Amino acid sequence: MTYLRLEEITKRFGAFVANDGINLAVESGSIHALLGENGAGKTTLMNILSGLYAPDAGQIYLEGKPVQITSAGAAIRQGIGMIHQHFMLVPQLTVTENIVLGVESSLHLKLSQKAREIARMAETYGLMVDPFARVGDLPVGSQQRVEILKALYRQARLLILDEPTAVLTPLEVENFFRILRQLANRGHTIIFISHKLEEVLSLCDRVTVLRRGRVVATTTTQTTTRHELARLMVGRDVLLQVDKPAQTPGEVVLDVQRLQVRDNRNLPALRGVTFQLRAGEILAIAGVDGNGQRELADAIAGLRPVTSGTIQLNGQTITDWSPQQRVKHLKLGYIPEDRQKMGLVMRFTIARNLILKAFKFLPFCRRWLLRPAAIAANAAHAIQLFDIRATSGKLRVNQLSGGNQQKVVLARELSGEPGLIIAMQPTRGLDVGATEYVQKALLAERARGAAILYISTELEEVMAMGDRIAVMYEGQFIAMLDVRTTTLEHVGLLMAGGHVERGRGNEGEE
Repeated sequence: MTYLRLEEITKRFGAFVANDGINLAVESGSIHALLGENGAGKTTLMNILSGLYAPDAGQIYLEGKPVQITSAGAAIRQGIGMIHQHFMLVPQLTVTENIVLGVESSLHLKLSQKAREIARMAETYGLMVDPFARVGDLPVGSQQRVEILKALYRQARLLILDEPTAVLTPLEVENFFRILRQLANRGHTIIFISHKLEEVLSLCDRVTVLRRGRVVATTTTQTTTRHELARLMVGRDVLLQVDKPAQTPGEVVLDVQRLQVRDNRNLPALRGVTFQLRAGEILAIAGVDGNGQRELADAIAGLRPVTSGTIQLNGQTITDWSPQQRVKHLKLGYIPEDRQKMGLVMRFTIARNLILKAFKFLPFCRRWLLRPAAIAANAAHAIQLFDIRATSGKLRVNQLSGGNQQKVVLARELSGEPGLIIAMQPTRGLDVGATEYVQKALLAERARGAAILYISTELEEVMAMGDRIAVMYEGQFIAMLDVRTTTLEHVGLLMAGGHVERGRGNEGEE
């Protein structure tokens, strides 16, 4: 039985057609994947379905009946729940408070009673989480469970999941998929938006591919392959394996000794981390999210104070240097894990985002005045060089797709040929085409002689990009591995703290 049917859905933003006559049918109790490049129209289509946008043309049918979804509230009343890639939770509130927020309007809200109801629901669906825990203290996997419980509490029968595994570890993904299959078996219908083709093939029943706002194919996952889906998404053959030529590292660029750093709660985040990184080398850091990776990257970039230990860059001790000093004198590039919160000013234009680190200096500023012609010329050059899909540098970055936003970050951070590049989750949430682009750009920097610290929770990515792999667990390097002599399974075991390479951990060198 068809639960959802979209008929000729069209949405325009000015002259740009985001959705062009889309037809889509999703069977009841199925998991249906929606694939496409960043900017293909997936999010626009789901925003229409969840009431955030109104279509310019077309009709939505639920269980064969035409419906009008004019607001987010109307979507909830129709049993539609959307779980966004960037969680819509209030960190300061508890799990229970987040779930009932906007639903319960009684002046005498009995939170303890609601907490018991939520605990029973969590147990029923296998979504175990403490209803009294503060959301900001929960790991990302648990926060995602809260998002799902929030949708189920609102009686959602159709769940839309936008890049739901982008921040999950392999073990969390496995548990999450088991939950989704259980939900489908209970009669829930799921639309699964992802760029991870292996996940789509292993989890979903059917898949629809969008390209430039149109449906180019709908097929079963049993009758297609990763390469075929990638070709449908991008319109050309995509290199799914990283082509990383052998290279001999040069001189030591970064030397970190016995580094100790505290997190935002003033708890130990790094516990004596020691390592060296050489020119023309990629040191990939593997680990479950929350084991000190962000604190390490921030400390090296100068964004977080160091409790003890030293950081040397090109032979200079920079432990107490400001971020501005590191950028100006040492040519350090930093690609943060969240391009929207940390990498870009979303309301600024492309041109202004490209000069965030250099707006005080020539050629962009002279005698305290910005020089519009130089800023515009820089943007035009970056748009062409980094293949940013935009008509001009005057476009705001919040109007770009995620892949193009990441290209803006890359264009800024790789300009000036930095000697050290910190790349933290650089392909998170990107489609196969944008991922291929980012990885090729970083490999080109490696070939040029840059030292690259590549941090990712994606095991396959760590294995593909790294020359060496440092495994991080509870704020320490518990192993330093040569990518040529280790296996994915071994790294995965180490990530979970299953085994420590004795005598190798934080020493950093083999």
